[in-house]
Amino acid sequence: MRASRLISLVLLLQSREAMTAGELARELEVSERTIYRDVLELSAAGVPVYADHGRTGGYRLVGGYRTRLNGLSRAEAEALFLSGLPGPAGEMGLADVVATARLKVLAALPPALQDAPARVGQRFHLDVPGWFANADPPPRLTELADAVWQDRTVELRYRRDGEVTRTMNPYGLVLKGGVWYLVGRVADDYRVYRVDRVVSVEPAGASFVRDETFDLPGFWADKAARFVTSMLTEHVTVRLSPEGMRALPFAVEPPAAQQAHAAAGEPDEQGWVRTQLPVESLKVAYTVLLRLGPEVEVVDPPELRARMADAADRLAGLLYRPQR
Repeated sequence: MRASRLISLVLLLQSREAMTAGELARELEVSERTIYRDVLELSAAGVPVYADHGRTGGYRLVGGYRTRLNGLSRAEAEALFLSGLPGPAGEMGLADVVATARLKVLAALPPALQDAPARVGQRFHLDVPGWFANADPPPRLTELADAVWQDRTVELRYRRDGEVTRTMNPYGLVLKGGVWYLVGRVADDYRVYRVDRVVSVEPAGASFVRDETFDLPGFWADKAARFVTSMLTEHVTVRLSPEGMRALPFAVEPPAAQQAHAAAGEPDEQGWVRTQLPVESLKVAYTVLLRLGPEVEVVDPPELRARMADAADRLAGLLYRPQR
């Protein structure tokens, strides 16, 4: 544990110009006293760590010092190759860069770990696009990725009902369920665009100054959660069999299933429960509840119950009709 922490401390100092004892303690989740001891131990071992005193001081490595990767464990080396996403990287035009980086990492590994990429490749494969989805990358993805890397302001033509034009600062790209999304800043507002709806990308001035406090993963997680929740504007009352409760998460969005499970009453003699299910609309509710077949009964509203009953009657008519 301590050896791993010492390596992490060196790598942190190697990746940043300087860090205070407090910053290192927060990153490594230890006390500042532990950092002081670790720095003394690294210095005794020949690692050139020195301290700058004063308000802007901190710990630094002597210029040019680099540690090697021969401190990697087998699990760390294999996880390193597992973390790569060659498919999405290739779609962004980075296939050659990723391949070169992998070769450099492989060359730096000690002989005992040279088989790490082969072991990972034989055991794990990430297939990002969803089923029945178009696996081809969006036409403008490479241009947008380049603009994101260069922090370059662009003018987008975007297909939405008609075509709209937006001048924006592209902050990041997100791959969700096989679909690429662009997160960009328009004026003071961060917005999300589907990349496959971008018609054209043109430079629009010099590079922009990125807001370094912007957290892309945090923004996306919040946006995604609020998007799903905002769609669930209506509620229907249903009774579900035990099998219907088990199948519910496969029929509706996870937040809707979670709310329905939380609101479920006590099972009756047959094990059926009554609950409130949040839905986007009665039209969508009809579609998703049909997936549960005879494992769900709509109690309210009456119009949805009547529509489900009509579907059941029509299905029964088809099943019991004499075959020709």
